[in-house]
Amino acid sequence: MKTATQLIHSIPVDELTGAISVPIYQTSTFVQESPGINKGFEFSRANNPTRKVLENLICTLEEGYAGFAFASGMAAIDAVLKLLKTGDEILAVEDTYGGIFQMFNHMIERFGIKVNFTDTSNIDNVSAAITPKTKFIWLESPTNPTLKISDIKSISKIAKQHNTLLVVDNTLCTPLLQQPIPMGADIVIHSATKYLAGHTDVIAGLVVVNNKSLADQLRFNQNISGSILSPFEAWLTIRGIETLYLRLEKQCSNAQAIASWLATHPAVDKVFYPGLATHKNHHIARKQQKLYGGLVSFSLKSDNIKNAIRIVNATRLFKLAESFGGVKSMLDHPATMTHRNIPEDFRKRAGLQDSCIRLSVGIEDADDLISDLKQALDKLNQPSGKQTTVLQ
Repeated sequence: MKTATQLIHSIPVDELTGAISVPIYQTSTFVQESPGINKGFEFSRANNPTRKVLENLICTLEEGYAGFAFASGMAAIDAVLKLLKTGDEILAVEDTYGGIFQMFNHMIERFGIKVNFTDTSNIDNVSAAITPKTKFIWLESPTNPTLKISDIKSISKIAKQHNTLLVVDNTLCTPLLQQPIPMGADIVIHSATKYLAGHTDVIAGLVVVNNKSLADQLRFNQNISGSILSPFEAWLTIRGIETLYLRLEKQCSNAQAIASWLATHPAVDKVFYPGLATHKNHHIARKQQKLYGGLVSFSLKSDNIKNAIRIVNATRLFKLAESFGGVKSMLDHPATMTHRNIPEDFRKRAGLQDSCIRLSVGIEDADDLISDLKQALDKLNQPSGKQTTVLQ
């Protein structure tokens, strides 16, 4: 089956009633015939029919062994990190989401787990930075917000050579654009808050693993910690996934058009979008992704926070808000919003400039979105003498 057909028909009709929409099983517990004899459900913290549909769905789409749904993307990450023990190390992509950076540097280090950061878009860096204590290689590809691309298949080979698990945050691509497990990843994470749910009305996280051993450990962590996704949020996420193919196709098309236009604007310095041929690892993105995603970032020739804030305050259609992936276009200024807790020197070393602006491109008309950005950028009234450069 083609992708769109598989997605729709991976969502089952309810066996009990024939309902074509997955029912919301809003219950805390289940009546049992006799102790230990039941219909597969005992208590909703351990298992719930609505949540189970979502978990099976994301597992199918990612071609994994088992899926798990959590109360947020950060809760999903927390459950994965609890697979580690004191003395273990993580080799992580340096251009990482601000919340993960805080978790890595201010939480798990208290439990004796060390995190080493490197630019994983250069595979030689991965080989050089891995140690005998490395238990996870942690990737985001593309990264947020500078959209660096890492070669998942090649890095998975390095991971296997060192008996290390490869964890890939696939939030920006979703399984419709990229499937890390067939490329060798062991664990895939999603903030389902973003593209999967897709309507900025849900907080949810998902994890998919590639074998029974990991599944048993994640199931234990999910149940004992209790950071489960509620039946209603699971249902909203399932409903969002039903239209994912249509939404994402439009968002990718809009993002490509906007990135190409930004590269020509005299006020813009760098454009970050893997769909541009001049992107550092465009050839890898073309190989491992079906399309290039709905996020675009750019920096200004006048690289300072003041001018970036002028831009984000001047747009009309792009709404100033954190998060991304919804049907309505949004933008944010990472240095003062989503990544404000990352030290300035580390942030700039990872390529996140003061003037970087991240666009979450929605499903509006691309021409209208470009016009909105144009009127905001033109307010800077900068000369056009310097040639725009397009980087990773």
